[in-house]
Amino acid sequence: MRNLDFTPLYRSAIGFDRLFNQMEKQAANNNAGYPPYNIEQQDEHHYRITMAVAGFAESQLDITQQQNKLIVRGTREGQPEVAREYLYQGIAERDFERKFQLADYVKVIGAQMENGLLHIDLEREIPEEQKPRKIAINGRQLLESE
Repeated sequence: MRNLDFTPLYRSAIGFDRLFNQMEKQAANNNAGYPPYNIEQQDEHHYRITMAVAGFAESQLDITQQQNKLIVRGTREGQPEVAREYLYQGIAERDFERKFQLADYVKVIGAQMENGLLHIDLEREIPEEQKPRKIAINGRQLLESE
């Protein structure tokens, strides 16, 4: 078990309190690894989360985005409980809730199921006023070739 102490970083990093708090919270709450997932960066502004949700139908999954948080829930309500005697049970058959913290301006653009995998596509849309821009010095615009 690893404990991360970000206290030394608080002394030299100003304005990053939220980031360090999120990292500490994430380290403490790792959701026990169920269901397994991948996070893929497809290009500079597109991402994909892939979750292994074998045994769940689309109607049993719920995807919600609330501000900068993405919540994926799987519930097996309404399924009749069948008494089974397992010699070995390696497939988890339980409800889950997985939370992802999203960066600013990241939104969900789509989701699909394929072969027991749930793919959630995300895109970062930076508003025009947040994009980098050239600043003129003394009212003179700099040229790219200078």
